[in-house]
Amino acid sequence: MSPPVRLELGSAVRCSDGPFGELTDVVIDPIRKRVTHLVVKPHGHPGLARLIPVDLAEGGGGPDAISLRCTGEKAEGFDTVQESAFIRMDEVPHADPDWDMGVKDVLAMPYYTPMELGVTPAGYDSPMEMTYDRVPKGEVEIRRSSVVISADEHTLGHVDAFLTEGDAITHIVLAKGHLWGRRDVTIPIDAVAKVETDAVVLRLTKDAVGDLPSIRVHRW
Repeated sequence: MSPPVRLELGSAVRCSDGPFGELTDVVIDPIRKRVTHLVVKPHGHPGLARLIPVDLAEGGGGPDAISLRCTGEKAEGFDTVQESAFIRMDEVPHADPDWDMGVKDVLAMPYYTPMELGVTPAGYDSPMEMTYDRVPKGEVEIRRSSVVISADEHTLGHVDAFLTEGDAITHIVLAKGHLWGRRDVTIPIDAVAKVETDAVVLRLTKDAVGDLPSIRVHRW
């Protein structure tokens, strides 16, 4: 059998008619452990990342690049993922019947105090602006800063890439420069207890992960 293919976060993404953007995140079916969509940030439009079906992607776009079997115009027509909302600290954005919430970040906090608004601090709940991604219902989103947690509850590092056969994930790759030096540590998907938005939880202890071998791969 040929080695699995490396799907690396941060890879360049090309369309059939030229460069398009960068792979920022991957959307996964957490039950079947399969990639369903790529989140691609177009060049020059960082806030307009597109949700692109993985069946349009293939290797062969050059070193460390992903090619899409569509034009840039068609890629621009796919759904954007990012939304924003002003909410209180104890709130979450309103539920959507068609989408789940993917990765999220607090974008900004207000630069004024309650007294400047003419209200007393008691009972005042300062709002914040949250940005978040929409992903298909029942699916989860992983980015390069997503953590990998061992069965004995150690944070081992961050996700760097996935090894795939078709859309099926075979291994998860920890970022270089973590606990075990600068070698890739490739974790078999059978050793993954669950994948949730922004986190991968393993069935293996920290010591068991350190003993795993690296896997030879073809890059996309």
